[in-house]
Amino acid sequence: MICVDLHLHTRFSFDASINPRYVADSLNAHPVIKGVAITDHNTLEGYSHVRRFASAYPDVVIIPGVEVGTTMGDVLVLGVLEKPAYWASLESAIDFAKARDGVLIVPHPYRGGGIRDAARKIPNGLGAIEVLNPDSSEEENRLSELLSKTTNLPGVGGSDAHHVSQMWKAYTEIDADPNVESILKAIKNGKVKAVLAKA
Repeated sequence: MICVDLHLHTRFSFDASINPRYVADSLNAHPVIKGVAITDHNTLEGYSHVRRFASAYPDVVIIPGVEVGTTMGDVLVLGVLEKPAYWASLESAIDFAKARDGVLIVPHPYRGGGIRDAARKIPNGLGAIEVLNPDSSEEENRLSELLSKTTNLPGVGGSDAHHVSQMWKAYTEIDADPNVESILKAIKNGKVKAVLAKA
């Protein structure tokens, strides 16, 4: 079992300020969360920096990812080392993830930038729905949970942190070994539980 924040931005996102070194150091010091997916907007640069700093810590796992804007809204693609085209169609983002054996996560489906019910186009076994996002309202998270159930896509959690004060507020318990391949496989197989961190 490993606890992973599946949605975090660094200063390489246009709207974020978190230093990559701080992510690595904070993750190492955290008593529960030992993995993070770096999901900067339309770039993988933050991931490469966090991974470099985290190499000093053998117990933490850094997952490559990107939050990409599609014509329908934003999606996260995890487990890839390249990014899909900006403002591509949702269908092409799905094909991109599938071709690279990545995981496609729908962040905050019912908040600004969310793809809403278009998430129903995502095939089972490819991804998950973010059902716990601290910046979403209770109603938005409730609708996301309902979407997860009706699509049979696993429900996951992530902090969606853009600033230090937002880090680690939500995460996912994953029944997996502490490595990227095992974590991604477990997400696809639904061996996950979304958790809101205690204040």
